[in-house]
Amino acid sequence: MKALKIAASGMSAQQTRVEVISNNLANMNTTGYNARRADFADLHYQQATRPGSVTASDGTVVPTGVQLGLGVRPASVTVILQQGALSQTGGDLDLAIEGNGFLEVTLPSGIPAYTRDGSLKRSADGLIVTSDGFAVAPEITIPQDARSISINAEGEVYAYFDDRVEPENLGQFSLASFTNAKGLEAIGSNLFLETPASGPALIDTPGQDGLGTLRQGYLEDSSVDPVKEVTELIEAQRGYELNSKVITAADQMLGAMVQIR
Repeated sequence: MKALKIAASGMSAQQTRVEVISNNLANMNTTGYNARRADFADLHYQQATRPGSVTASDGTVVPTGVQLGLGVRPASVTVILQQGALSQTGGDLDLAIEGNGFLEVTLPSGIPAYTRDGSLKRSADGLIVTSDGFAVAPEITIPQDARSISINAEGEVYAYFDDRVEPENLGQFSLASFTNAKGLEAIGSNLFLETPASGPALIDTPGQDGLGTLRQGYLEDSSVDPVKEVTELIEAQRGYELNSKVITAADQMLGAMVQIR
């Protein structure tokens, strides 16, 4: 009885969906997090009678045929690229990307990674780093005697000093974009890696070639909609229960068949 395996694949699919929803809800307060969506596809079909085949009796063409589906499978977990709301923090190293783009950071292995989490920090050497201590590219160092810093929309970093009137330009942040940003590989800590599916990183100045701009003193909130996620959670739970009832019904049918004398 194929219904057992078909319903089991349905239960597995709904379980995957619940896992994706739970991860979204767990990250509803994560800076720069984009919600994920589980996508599914039906499995192969058993062709008892192919559509368009000719019957052996009178030679007529079968209009629909008999195709028995074998269940469902996870097709992908897609990132929904939707910018979250911007929250004002007042931090001089808090940066929100207003529009398209990612900040580039350098991992300890030297490999570049990308993030939309702009909650930057200052290391003991004055280097601008992420919350995990990864240097933001291009590397910008804040002098120890700097009174304050200012970052404009184009990513230019200026330092102000007590003994000077004019600020000093320390450097300029750049942003990275991708042909297919949904193809990036998430590695945790709000970081992504380039993959063959995403295409190479295109580095440019904020505000140029479709890239967004930077807003100092703001952070991007998570794009998770809690109400929508809870609604989908209830729907996934109902789908899981319905598939379990199919297994119960199929088991009872098998029991009735075994008891036939």
